[in-house]
Amino acid sequence: MPPAGVPLRWLARMDFQRALVVFAHPDDAEFLCGGTIAKWVSEGTDIGYVCATDGSAGWNGPDLGREEIAQIREREMRHAAEILGVADVRFLGFQDGSLQPDLLLRKAITREARRSRPDVMVTFDPSVRWMGRGYINHPDHLAVGDAVLAVVACDAPTRPQFPELLEEGMEPFKVRSLWLATGTDADTRVDIGATMGKKVEAIRAHTSQIENMGGFDVDARMREWGARAAGDDDMEYAEAFRTFRLED
Repeated sequence: MPPAGVPLRWLARMDFQRALVVFAHPDDAEFLCGGTIAKWVSEGTDIGYVCATDGSAGWNGPDLGREEIAQIREREMRHAAEILGVADVRFLGFQDGSLQPDLLLRKAITREARRSRPDVMVTFDPSVRWMGRGYINHPDHLAVGDAVLAVVACDAPTRPQFPELLEEGMEPFKVRSLWLATGTDADTRVDIGATMGKKVEAIRAHTSQIENMGGFDVDARMREWGARAAGDDDMEYAEAFRTFRLED
């Protein structure tokens, strides 16, 4: 990590050995931070995925049931992860559309945090409830963001919390860095100019979702959003984060 007072937004790279990206649905990670993931992988970071739901509500047509769409979305998720260089992909299996930041979800994420023992966890910013007047954030996103806050604040490092995990050999672990992908109050912007193509390719791997989005132009929209995130900084495309360095 940088010395105190150094703005993270100006760093060329972050020396995280292990990162854990926690999200709600297949395709969330790629939309949120696919460029950053590809960049970190290229720099040697070992990245793991934790998808909280089965993705089974990600289709509005009458011809597919939940079980079938869940299977399709898992295949797409694994393909997208392979494109970005993520080898460790785990599904918690909660039903899509039903997440709550309760003890069940918190314990499941704590298990993964203690298992992988990452230098940084990346997830949604649960304070982002809407963007402009055209997007209301999905409640599953908010639930995962809130659950991860609880995990890093007390669940993962506290021995009395979830004693059954100790019986599984999951010893307490303090997550030192937390990055929340956000569109507001970002303190860190990652230059993804060199990895925008990988981000777009990974999103396109989620074929069922792109079909569900009508005329959504993945390449054009990702470049538009990336340019907006870059703002006035000296970069073409960026992804923005609110970051925390957690002390004892």
